[in-house]
Amino acid sequence: MHGSNPEIIELARLINRTTGSIALKLGNFASFDPSLQARGIKGASNASKLDGEIWKEFFNDWNALAFESELLLAKYKGVSVQQLHKIELPEDMVGRNKERMVQTRVNQSFFRKAVLASYDNTCCITGLRFPELLVASHIRPWALDESNRLNPRNGLAINALHDKAFENGLITIGTDYRIRVSEKIKKNKDQIAHDYIIRYENQMIKLPNRFIPDVAFLAYHNAERFVP
Repeated sequence: MHGSNPEIIELARLINRTTGSIALKLGNFASFDPSLQARGIKGASNASKLDGEIWKEFFNDWNALAFESELLLAKYKGVSVQQLHKIELPEDMVGRNKERMVQTRVNQSFFRKAVLASYDNTCCITGLRFPELLVASHIRPWALDESNRLNPRNGLAINALHDKAFENGLITIGTDYRIRVSEKIKKNKDQIAHDYIIRYENQMIKLPNRFIPDVAFLAYHNAERFVP
């Protein structure tokens, strides 16, 4: 959140503010962030009541305000939101169908960027730092929890293999942030299964810099998705 961060420099340029004022405002918002509070990071001490209201409004309605923020960013950059997120759609798609598809794609892109940035583009299980091979995995599935589809605390940065194992309940992450492996996998005596999955059992995941996974979502995955 410092003034030398390239993204802060770019945002300051776009909205004609100083980098210091942007960094200060982010520090104000950080004081309301439960993920940072859990890590002992207090943020700025001079946050206003309005800062708190803005944070609460955004934090409690990711679905609507994430898309709205991307529309504003596109406007300041002088491009369409479709261009901003490099979304390609069939030429014959028009009207409400096109609008819905664009919003869905923008929301998916937003979620991916927010989650991967929180984990510093690093797989939380293996430590792999290769964004092209990483997935922003939902803890509570996209289809089952509309209100938390874009909530970064419902996301994990995982490589594609472990994302598939997580999706199918072959691994889970406990509320203590340690990895659990299904007996279905552990019964497999194959060395590859051991090297790629079983070896990580009881290992602590790499926690993100912000948006630490919500323990309620993890408890759900443990109870409803994981195959013991």
